[in-house]
Amino acid sequence: MRSSPQFVTVGPGHRLAVRRPRRDGVPLLLLHGFPCTSLIWSHTIEPLAAAGFDVVAPDLRGYGDSDFAPDGFYDFAAFNADLMGLFDALGWERAVVAGHDLGAMVAIDMANRYAERVDRLVVLDDSMPDLPEAFAAAGIPAGTRKPHVYDYQRRQGLHADELVAELDTPDRRRRYIAEFFGHRMWCPPNAFSEADLALLTEPYADAERLRASFADYEVVMGAREMSGPELIDRPVEQPVLVLIGPDQVTLGEHIAERCAIAFPQVVGPFWVPGAGHFMPWEKPTVVHRAIRSFCGDLLVRS
Repeated sequence: MRSSPQFVTVGPGHRLAVRRPRRDGVPLLLLHGFPCTSLIWSHTIEPLAAAGFDVVAPDLRGYGDSDFAPDGFYDFAAFNADLMGLFDALGWERAVVAGHDLGAMVAIDMANRYAERVDRLVVLDDSMPDLPEAFAAAGIPAGTRKPHVYDYQRRQGLHADELVAELDTPDRRRRYIAEFFGHRMWCPPNAFSEADLALLTEPYADAERLRASFADYEVVMGAREMSGPELIDRPVEQPVLVLIGPDQVTLGEHIAERCAIAFPQVVGPFWVPGAGHFMPWEKPTVVHRAIRSFCGDLLVRS
């Protein structure tokens, strides 16, 4: 049984569901990716709050318990418009922002779009700005795609309605999402118990929720209109801590070299043995201790 979130109004008639155990401390925003919701942070929220953070984990628009996009947009600019509304509603001027998968890319866009409001980033995978010219100039070869790994991207991005129509029962929708925690090898074998999967896939039993989660892939594949340009075409100037789980098939190549260019103030990347794509759940102690250490100066000042 998942706990009930709080709701924060971030725009006219538009609410985000958030998990927030305390209301004081160093502002820390935790952003989930696909196929997750804020529940992926379940094992890290309380330890981070105990360390002195005012930690908030929202469901992005359309995900989990948050409202669907009132304007139909599910892109970085739209997600971040919501999150700036969340900052304002919480009374935050600046925050540390941590994310993985889609959440990491939203955080990178936020750091460039609203630089004055992002103190530093924590990236929990190999997400980074898209800088092909800078990488090529440094002698870093372009990465190769893995068609057998990314088949879901094509279907979700180009044939979303057909895929949702195939997944025509709650059980089929939940089994589809469970594949990303299982045979698709985004994480080590048996990293998630049946009880874990029951909790984490439950929000996707709803067809509308599943369909909304495919919208980001439609943006990636150029099949969906965006509300504004993505600001992931430049390095992130804030300090960035990068932790990566090696046990996943979705990793790119030349990660350390690319990180040094994409994040001029990078700390890492550090590899976390035994972790895959879902580090906040797989290695929560490593995650919350790393964030606490990375932000130790902020905690002292608070």
